[in-house]
Amino acid sequence: MAPCEGFVMALSLDWLWPWLPTGGADPAPTEPGPAVTPPLPVVWLLGKTGAGKSSLIRALTGLTEAEVGNGFAPCTRTAMRFDHPSGQPVMRFLDTRGLGEAGYEPAEDLATAEAASHLVLLVARLDDPVQGEVADVLAKVCARDPDIRVIVVHTGADLIPEEEERRRARSATQARLERATRRPLPWVELSLPPSGAGNDAAAPLLPLLRETMPEVALLLAQEAHMEGEPAAWAEHRAEVLWYAGSAGAVDVAPVVGAAAVPAIQAAMLARLATRYGVEWTRTRMLEFGAALGTGVALSFGASFGLRQLVKLVPVVGQTAGAAASGALSFAATFALGRAAAYFFHSVSRDEEVSTDKLRALYADALKQGRS
Repeated sequence: MAPCEGFVMALSLDWLWPWLPTGGADPAPTEPGPAVTPPLPVVWLLGKTGAGKSSLIRALTGLTEAEVGNGFAPCTRTAMRFDHPSGQPVMRFLDTRGLGEAGYEPAEDLATAEAASHLVLLVARLDDPVQGEVADVLAKVCARDPDIRVIVVHTGADLIPEEEERRRARSATQARLERATRRPLPWVELSLPPSGAGNDAAAPLLPLLRETMPEVALLLAQEAHMEGEPAAWAEHRAEVLWYAGSAGAVDVAPVVGAAAVPAIQAAMLARLATRYGVEWTRTRMLEFGAALGTGVALSFGASFGLRQLVKLVPVVGQTAGAAASGALSFAATFALGRAAAYFFHSVSRDEEVSTDKLRALYADALKQGRS
């Protein structure tokens, strides 16, 4: 790196240096405090008993039946929540008791779920045409909140092998639900395994999730080639998303984000270095910054400072400006973590760091995070 470029890089990384652990000391705190814990996006699983809600969670998360079964915690007297991942959760599934059960009065559960949810996954089995109660509940939910997002998941595709019969069953249920909500509903048809991890069973659902809840889709996405660097990244993606969510959450507030976001990003980088067994020093950080590129670092530093100023503008800055700032900090932190994961993986194996690949990974992650 040329002396001039090194000087510019040093200036462009000033927003992280105050929080960088020096020498070979233990890294900075690996978690931001409770005050910046990111709000969890909540996916409400709505449907009848036996529709396949637990199987859908297993298919989405890749967890086993036992792991999912042991991960639920009470939310109300009969509704349950499932936070994923368990250590540093990035999302929450909310599972209300199956509609249509004898003696079950769902009003309390439905009110709790409706108030907390960002997305409804309405789960309906293709071989069960009786969905009247489910449709009635959905109609009430959508009447109270017309903007709530709903995806219909038609399960049990493997139970009706004849394609035309399956199409008729799906069309009948879909039409019933759309009449209830008075709007078209996106849908997906799945064959879910009865137990164990779902592998690619839920893959058709991810594009729809990406349109409505990008952070959830980023967490649940499966790498195309689960070996080498992509496999290592898959192990750490949830933790990076947690830090990204924390940065996005804290950067909504004026002034606070100016100090908190760099602290969260520095903690994330130190944590990732530890995960990959790499000593994280200022020299190493300059190497990472040089690989990332002066232009990227300068652009981020300038835009970060500008966003902090915009949030001070009365009314507009404290609403739209704050929301935009939080979203961009989420995306930038996620992209920084993705690039750092590749960098640390290469360094830990004494492999050459491809700057082209690192920058491409950063750009792609930034695009995903901003989607």
